[in-house]
Amino acid sequence: MKDKALAFDTALSATKASLSSTDFPWYPYGTLNNLIHLDALLTGTNRQLLKLIGDRATLDIGCADGDLALFLETLGCEVQVVDYAPTNYNSLRGFKLLKEFFSSSVELNELDLDAQFALPEKSYGLVFLLGILYHLKNPFFVLESLAKVTEYCLISTRIAKFDSEISQLKERVDFSHIPAAYLLDDLEANGDSSNYWIFTDAGLRRILKRTGWEILDYKLIGNTLNSDPASVGGDERAFCLVRSSRFRV
Repeated sequence: MKDKALAFDTALSATKASLSSTDFPWYPYGTLNNLIHLDALLTGTNRQLLKLIGDRATLDIGCADGDLALFLETLGCEVQVVDYAPTNYNSLRGFKLLKEFFSSSVELNELDLDAQFALPEKSYGLVFLLGILYHLKNPFFVLESLAKVTEYCLISTRIAKFDSEISQLKERVDFSHIPAAYLLDDLEANGDSSNYWIFTDAGLRRILKRTGWEILDYKLIGNTLNSDPASVGGDERAFCLVRSSRFRV
């Protein structure tokens, strides 16, 4: 799947260039590059994402310009996306333009995940929650809500081993073993006030357990030596495939 995704990404980039508009900027990060990390993450039968999805819908939360959703649609999946214009990079104009260009049937659901919400389906095979968790004010509520409606979930999020580089303490604090989350100041990370909770590795594992998930595959990438919550050089990410305990046989 990785090779197909990267080939689609190349073609999609050309399409975006041909549709370029001064009205809005495209989302600047390579969404489909996540398939490189997923390829390294997944083991055994977990690598067969289409089988995990099965005959149920799949959901991409925080779709950016819809790159992943449009790719999954080319594989024959019934795809839905959840995003919210006020927090989307270009207020969903990129996704809507691509959806129209490709005559796509991907279903857009505009939901504020920081409010009480209800997902459109009661059962998904697989949900993608990539790069979203640390943007949520209430990650516990979102993870618990997802565990009620999907069997599998692919998650990536930033984590940290040490406190911030700009700490006034003489020695940095290693909190990697503590099941905790660091609350960012409004512009502390990347000048982006939508960044909130940076979990430790132990904290991420704990919240997954408490919200009803079993970890199937787990991998750390980036600065795995001395990561911190905010600096560019201290960026560490956790990727994991989890299964909801509600779907255990």
